[in-house]
Amino acid sequence: MREKISIVSMSSVSALGASEDQSWQHYMEKRSLIEEQDFKKFSALVSSISHEHWSEINKLKKIKNYKDLDPSVLMAIYCSRKAFQKTDWKEKEFGVNIGSSRGATFLFEKYFKEFSENDKGLVNTLSSPTTTLGNISSWVGHDLHTQGPVISHSIACSTALHGLLNGIAWINSGMSERFLVGGSEASNTAFTIAQMKALKIYARAQNDYPCRSLDMDKTQNTMVLGEAVSVFCLERGVQKSSLAIVHGIGYATEPLKHNISISTNADCFQRSMKMALNGMDSSQVDVIVMHAPGTIKGDSSEYNAIKKVFGDSHPALTSNKWIIGHSLGASGGMSLELAILMMQHQQFVEIPFGSFAKKPDQINKVMINAVGFGGNAVSVLLSLD
Repeated sequence: MREKISIVSMSSVSALGASEDQSWQHYMEKRSLIEEQDFKKFSALVSSISHEHWSEINKLKKIKNYKDLDPSVLMAIYCSRKAFQKTDWKEKEFGVNIGSSRGATFLFEKYFKEFSENDKGLVNTLSSPTTTLGNISSWVGHDLHTQGPVISHSIACSTALHGLLNGIAWINSGMSERFLVGGSEASNTAFTIAQMKALKIYARAQNDYPCRSLDMDKTQNTMVLGEAVSVFCLERGVQKSSLAIVHGIGYATEPLKHNISISTNADCFQRSMKMALNGMDSSQVDVIVMHAPGTIKGDSSEYNAIKKVFGDSHPALTSNKWIIGHSLGASGGMSLELAILMMQHQQFVEIPFGSFAKKPDQINKVMINAVGFGGNAVSVLLSLD
């Protein structure tokens, strides 16, 4: 990185809640927030934003031009407003880069159903403009009246952290001083769940911990979806108001052997983690918040990569997917938030399975990993100063 970047505010909405205090309280309770939900054609395990918080988000529909927006867009607007309000940004020249793996899933399914049932194949006038991926960032930019660049993208499950990387690149280029970045995923729809089930990686067992992320003794795949949005405000340099400093970034891809493949030793993660370290002594990293989706191959390959980079005396390892499941394009942002909360509270959030007993003496440097279909890995190294 050319220079350090400050994260000066953050906001998220998920099953954990809609504030940092609510999220931390749920982390301290150490219980899964995953529950069975009826999707008419089948039921499935998911984590969901509470009815209370959905009620607050849906109040945005009272604004005339917002009533036909997809939940993923409304979530992003709601969350971005909160993150922006925590800053002292007076000028409106800041960039927005909020992505999504799936985008406007609710509206896409709704409009396609209408198309399928219409004898003439007619669709709603808004079916195209309200389902384009660019809706998320463009509507957030519109809502906050920014005059800066507005970008959307989809890089599967590493989308939110790629948004962070892109914001940093714009800032380091001198083309923008500030960026609002993150990911939004309204993933709890029947077709989205059915797609994940078709991959044979979805959790089937209803128990205390349906998603067994980082349980290295599991004998079946246990991935679970969860809806969430997370956003972060970035500024150049080390700011007094910073929640954390982005100390290093890394990214890498793997040659595709299968649409969802990742190599046994996650070569992409090895390269992204080494790039994020940028020559720093790896023993200085206190914690790694792993991507760890709860699948046998996904968890083990990332762990193998960590051992290749850090050795057997690797940092303490954790994840939040056993609590809230996998929020796809927003998941890297949720992991980033967990890292910042652990640094703020100087308390490690352990996994409940006993696979890794190591606890850090201090939490001053945390690495966060995310990877999307096809081995699009991102690693981010945060520090307190």
